Amino acid sequence: MFKKMTDGEIGSNFIHELIDEDLRTGAFNHVQTRFPPEPNGYLHIGHVKAITINFTTARKYGGVCNLRLDDTNPVKEDDEYVNSIIEDIRWLGFEPNRILYGSDYFDICYESAVMLIKKGKAYVCDLSAEEIREYRGTLKEPGRESPYRSRSAEENLELFERMRAGEFENGQKTLRAKIDMSSGNLNMRDPIIYRIMKIPHARTGDKWCIYPMYDFNHPISDAAEGVTHSLCTLEFEDHRPLYDWVLREIEWPAPSRQIEFARLNLNYTLTSKRKCLALVQKGIVSGWDDPRMATLAGMRRRGYPARALRNFVETAGVSKTYSVVDFALLEHCVRDELNFTAPRAMAVLDPLKVTIENYPENKTEYFDVLINPEKPELGTRRMSFSKQLYIERADFMEEPVKGYFRLSPGAEVRLKSAYFITCKEAVKNGDGSVSELICTYDPETRGGDSKDKRKVKGTIHWVDLNNCKDAEVRLYDRLFIAENPSDETENGDFTKNLNPDSLRTVRGAKLESCLSESLPGDTFQFLRTGYFSKDSDSTSDKPVFNRVVSLKDSWEKVKKNA
Repeated sequence: MFKKMTDGEIGSNFIHELIDEDLRTGAFNHVQTRFPPEPNGYLHIGHVKAITINFTTARKYGGVCNLRLDDTNPVKEDDEYVNSIIEDIRWLGFEPNRILYGSDYFDICYESAVMLIKKGKAYVCDLSAEEIREYRGTLKEPGRESPYRSRSAEENLELFERMRAGEFENGQKTLRAKIDMSSGNLNMRDPIIYRIMKIPHARTGDKWCIYPMYDFNHPISDAAEGVTHSLCTLEFEDHRPLYDWVLREIEWPAPSRQIEFARLNLNYTLTSKRKCLALVQKGIVSGWDDPRMATLAGMRRRGYPARALRNFVETAGVSKTYSVVDFALLEHCVRDELNFTAPRAMAVLDPLKVTIENYPENKTEYFDVLINPEKPELGTRRMSFSKQLYIERADFMEEPVKGYFRLSPGAEVRLKSAYFITCKEAVKNGDGSVSELICTYDPETRGGDSKDKRKVKGTIHWVDLNNCKDAEVRLYDRLFIAENPSDETENGDFTKNLNPDSLRTVRGAKLESCLSESLPGDTFQFLRTGYFSKDSDSTSDKPVFNRVVSLKDSWEKVKKNA
């Protein structure tokens, strides 16, 4: 009856079981969802779960999912954030059925508020924000009724209309739902549903100087939009009674059903918009798309594949239980995806010159190597080889320690996909540092194997000195060293949890020449080093590559040695 799941969708879970029951009982005969972010910041890794659940649930049942931007607070919204949200959702692989706004329903909200006033279910209150908090009570003590709670419907209608006409100043009056000041749920203690804000709105201009609160606009928008299942994170569970009360009291014929799930919490990651904004404003990061940020813009720029993020959400699972997911699982999903999709290339980050003295002068030959050994059907790329090369400085040790199988005086190693070479001499600078290695090669080992079947224990990567590209490589790591970076230190400064080694910039790296033709966002596995993605800062003269993730998880070792 319904469409089957496709690649990247979340498997059956308790949300789908509840929807199955609704369809079986006839509570609904179709499924429609929505993703309703507030455009006051960039989307982050936590939003991936909500996006994926809403879009894939609708798809599973043959329904649709809308993007509805919550623009009920004109102070905070910004077109920059609106555009970034739309871009992020599409990058993740989802296309909204419609792009809507909370402001699309301002007229319906106003009419609904008038209806509640006429029913005696809402009243205009003159208490200040501080007084309202004082009257609300606590979890252990009931609240007190506002002295303005007993106003007649006629008086409330007149005052509400005057609020709309702009006769009162910000904060002078509010419209509150009349529910129960003794309720055990503080959200039900006569919540504010309209406030005065004499601020032009990005979409409605000066039409309104009163705006509905999110908890009032949201259920009305859901119902008016045709949403059947309002899927949201667990912090809205206590708001569900108010959600249901609003739809019941405005007598909506087909009210939506709210279902909550646990949000995605990731250790070593900061998602608080306020604190992320502080990182940007203080210049700790270069912007919302800094590759160390947990924003989708930052992860995209760093080189995280969208498919890996979707797989991460699926692996983490959907439940109602609060939990914290280890960052290592996200990195595992990124590695797993890139292992099958990223072309291979060679790059030397800390170059040491090698001259092969018995290799012919002015000769260049080429090797055809697999683009990706995991997908041989992609074919091969060509690598040039000549008398002078670069290898990693760490792949040479003048006095090798036990267990060191790379290059050292008299030792033979394999140059990946090329030849066996033997180190004859290390040329030094005046300060004693090694500036060049003089080596010989065995021409009978072309392709990396010897005809006499002799074995070498070390294989190292290299690039052709005469056919390589200089580049800047940015070695990114986790931005924080604390598992919960939101925990502020003794002096109240969460930035004390920053990782001082979250970025190390390497200039003068030598890359295989084919990488110069790549485009920003193209990602490669640099053999023996990690996965790297070309950054938007790249120019034709200076490519810049970001480390997406290392080949193996080195963080556990760092933590153990801390």
